[in-house]
Amino acid sequence: MPRHRTPLARPVTGPWLFGGPRRAPAPPGARPAAVLFDRDGTLVRDVPYNGDPARVEPMPGAREAVDAVRARGVPVGVVSNQSGVARGLLTRHQVEAVRLRVEQLLGPFDVWAVCPHGPDDGCGCRKPAPGLVAAACARLGVPVEATVVIGDIGADVASARAAGARGVLVPTPVTLPEEIEAAGVTARDLLTAVRLVLDPEPGIVPWAGPAAAAAGAVPYGAEGARAACRTRETGEGAGGPGPSGGGTR
Repeated sequence: MPRHRTPLARPVTGPWLFGGPRRAPAPPGARPAAVLFDRDGTLVRDVPYNGDPARVEPMPGAREAVDAVRARGVPVGVVSNQSGVARGLLTRHQVEAVRLRVEQLLGPFDVWAVCPHGPDDGCGCRKPAPGLVAAACARLGVPVEATVVIGDIGADVASARAAGARGVLVPTPVTLPEEIEAAGVTARDLLTAVRLVLDPEPGIVPWAGPAAAAAGAVPYGAEGARAACRTRETGEGAGGPGPSGGGTR
């Protein structure tokens, strides 16, 4: 009688890491020790499963915001879900080409942590899991608890919270109301978010105070990561319907 073999599950590896520290880590106790940005919808316009460097377009104020962090001597990084790789829609070469184009437009980043897995792969790095944030901090040699993650959807904030970092949400038209409600702090734009974390005052949350709120930061008291539980996928670009029936995130 012929044997029926159970198909082997595809092994799940860790995130892809690009780059390394370009500057000395911030002194012990400095806050923030690093600022990590989501890519699609935060630093650059969201183009679903983009592998074409020519389609990379910075979000308004992105260069100014990232330069403001660099000017303080704080390391900057990118944490990005790219499930197009798992879906067969992107190659590592394309992800790398887009990364290089982002750096041409926005300047160099000290680290990139990219999750190439799909939502059903069971990895520990796909946002809202903490793996990307933890891996980026380890590469930079900075404490997670002194790191800030800035993104445009609930999964970004949830991944920061899961890793022990701080999260700031910069809503866009694709950000769901419940994600805004669940976020610890939101900012009206990327530059406001950066000013919020670079010039903190005592207040509602560790790095935001009344002055920051007046400048555009909006604190909320809701806790939990329910914003990451969406009917569409989360973490790399909203776009339209994806191949599995959800969004491209």
